[in-house]
Amino acid sequence: MKREGKPMSRMLKSSGAVAVATLLSRILGFLRESAYAGFMGDTRAASAFQLAFMFPNLLRRLLGEGALTAVFVPVFKRQEREQGLEASWRGASAVVSAVVLLCSLAVVAGLLVTTVLVEWVPMEWRRELMLRLLRIMLPYGIFMCVAAVFVGMLNTQGRYFLPALGNAMMNVVMIASVYLVAPRFGVSLDQQVRGLAFGVVLAGIVQAAFQLPALRSVGFSFRWGNPFADPTVREVARRMLPATIGVAAYQINVVVAGLMADQQAEYVVASYNYAVRLMELPQGVIGVSLATYLLTELSGLATDKKYVEFRGVLREGMLNLVFLNALATVLLFVLAEPVIRLLFEHGKFTAVSTDRSTFALECLIPGLVAFSLNNIIGRAFYALGDTSTPMRIGVFCLGMNVVLVWLLVVPFRQGGLGIANSISALVNTGLLVYALRRKLPRFGFREMQGPVLRMVALSLVAGAFAWMAHRAWDQQVGHAGFWRQVGAVFVPSGIAAAAYLALALAIKLPQAQEMTSLVSRRLGRPR
Repeated sequence: MKREGKPMSRMLKSSGAVAVATLLSRILGFLRESAYAGFMGDTRAASAFQLAFMFPNLLRRLLGEGALTAVFVPVFKRQEREQGLEASWRGASAVVSAVVLLCSLAVVAGLLVTTVLVEWVPMEWRRELMLRLLRIMLPYGIFMCVAAVFVGMLNTQGRYFLPALGNAMMNVVMIASVYLVAPRFGVSLDQQVRGLAFGVVLAGIVQAAFQLPALRSVGFSFRWGNPFADPTVREVARRMLPATIGVAAYQINVVVAGLMADQQAEYVVASYNYAVRLMELPQGVIGVSLATYLLTELSGLATDKKYVEFRGVLREGMLNLVFLNALATVLLFVLAEPVIRLLFEHGKFTAVSTDRSTFALECLIPGLVAFSLNNIIGRAFYALGDTSTPMRIGVFCLGMNVVLVWLLVVPFRQGGLGIANSISALVNTGLLVYALRRKLPRFGFREMQGPVLRMVALSLVAGAFAWMAHRAWDQQVGHAGFWRQVGAVFVPSGIAAAAYLALALAIKLPQAQEMTSLVSRRLGRPR
C-alpha cells in the first residue's frame, strides 16, 4: 500500500513519547486501583465512591479533555498560523478564563443540590454516602478541566511527554491518600472513604499545577481575559456545542447505567469499574497516545488543505492502533482472571471479587479496538472542523447502549454492562467509518482490509498460544503466592507477544517492521 503523508516512524516517535508517559501513568493507575481494591474491595463504600466520582468526571468530560481539547487544538493551530503565537496565547488565556468561570458555576450549583438532598431528603445510607462523597469531590472538575486545556496548549507546541506525565502525578497523590489521608478520617470504611474523596481533589490541583512550568517555557503567561468578548472563546464555544452534546450524552449514559446496575447488587458498579480500569491500559497507552498526536498533526494538515497527506496519516494511525490493540484484546480476554488476581486480590478484594470482575472484563474487552478507533476517527472529524457528525452518531449509539443495559443488566449484572458497551462501541465504529468514507472519498479502506484481516488472524494465533501457556502454567505451577501469580500473567503473555511479532515479521507486515526498526534504532542497534 502506498504510504502518503508523514513517515510512520515520526508518528510512532511522537505518539510513543505520550505512550511512555501514559504507560507510567497507567501503571501508577493500577497501583492506585490495587490500593483502592485492598482498601475497599467491591463493597457498598466502593460502589458509592465510584458512583460519586462519575459526576465530577461528567464536568471534566463536558468542559475538559473530551470535547474542549479536541475543539480547542484545531482553532489554536489555525490562529497561530494566521495571526501568530502571541495572538493565540491571548485567545488561550480567554479560553482558560471561560473554563474557570463555567466550571465554578457548575460546582456551586452541584454543591447546593447535594447539600439540599443530604440535609433534607430522607434516603438509604448508601445513597447518602454517595452524595456526601460527591459534595467533597465536585471541585476536582475545575482543576481537571483547566489541566486539559493546558495539555492541549502544550500539544500544539509539540510537547507531549511532560503533559501526559501529569496523570502520573495525579495517581501518586491518590495512592498516597489511601495510606496517609483516609485512615485519619475514622475507624469504619464509610468514614475513611471520605479521605479518598479529599485525595481526589488534591490530585486534580497537582495535575493542573504540574503543567505550569512547561507552559512558561513555551512562552505562555496567563492573563485573565473577558471570555464574553473574545472571538476565540466564541469560535471554540460554537464548535464545541455539538461535541458537548455528544459527550454529555455519553457521560449521562455512564451515570444512568451505573445507577441502573447499582440497583441489582451493591458490588456491581465496583466490579465493573475495576474491569474498566484494566481495559484503559491498552486504550490509553495506544489509543489515546495516537489520538493525541493525530489531533495536532491532522489539524495542521487540514488547515493547509493537504488532504492527501491527511488521509495517509490517519490511515497509518488506524493500522498502528489495530496492530497493537488486537494483541492486547486477546491477551486480556484469555488472561483476565490471572491479571485481576495479580493486581487486585488482597485485603477486602476476595477471590469472589476476582470472579466478578473477571466476568465483567471478559464481556467488556471485545470492544477494545472499537473504543480506541472511535477516539481516533472522532479526532479526524474534529480536525476537519466537523463536530456534529461524531455527536449525532454518538448520541444514537448511547441511546442504544441504555436500552441494552436495561435488557442485559438484570440477567448478567456487571457482565451486562460490558456486553452493552462492547456492542454499542462496535456499532459506533461502523457508523463513523461509513461517515468518514462519505466525507473523505478515496480514503483507502479497501487497501486496509488485507492488513487488518492478517492482524486479526495473527492475534487469534497469539491468543491460542496464551491459552495453552496459561493452562500449562496453572497445571504445573499454580498461582499460590505472588511470584507464581506474576508468572501466570507474564509467561503466557510473553510467549504470545513473541509469537505475534515473529509471525508479523515473517509475513512482512509493515507496522511490525517499522516498530521493530524504530526500537532497534533507539537501542543503538541499527538494522
